Order: sequence, then structure tokens, then C-alpha cells
Amino acid sequence: MTSALPGALAELLKGAPLSDGKVSFAWRAAVGPALERETRVKLENHILIVDAASGQWAREVRRSSSIILNRLQTLLGSGVVTSISVRQRA
Repeated sequence: MTSALPGALAELLKGAPLSDGKVSFAWRAAVGPALERETRVKLENHILIVDAASGQWAREVRRSSSIILNRLQTLLGSGVVTSISVRQRA
């Protein structure tokens, strides 16, 4: 039963209207609660802009960006997020 959960979650998310809440929820599902707490995300023109709390968290997102992008595309659909841009919050 638990193996079907990610697929079911992806289908529910894909069917919901695109919103900031949907993008934030998908981000948390893709990266987990620890990284989600240290970042803020915003989707602009299919680019997910990630503001990281520190240089360490920014590097972690950059290092894992291809895996994260793949997970987001699975959750939201292939054309919703096409790239990830990482910034460090001032």
C-alpha cells in the first residue's frame, strides 16, 4: 500500500490547479522537512527560484538539483518546473 502512495500523490497534485501552496507542498515532498525549513521557493516562468538560508543549504540544493527537479516533475508534471535557480538569502 505505501508503495502506491507516491504515485497517488503525484496524480492528485497534477490534477490540482497550480498555486503557490501546491508548489510549496511539492517542494516539501521532493526535498523533505529539514531542507524545506531552510528554503523558500517561488515559481516564475517555469523556473523554481530557491532562496536558501545559508551558503551550505544553497550548495546542498545545487548539488541535488537534478534529483530534486526530477521529483518535482514527477509530482507536478513535466512542463511545470523546467529548471531550478538557487540564491542565498541575505
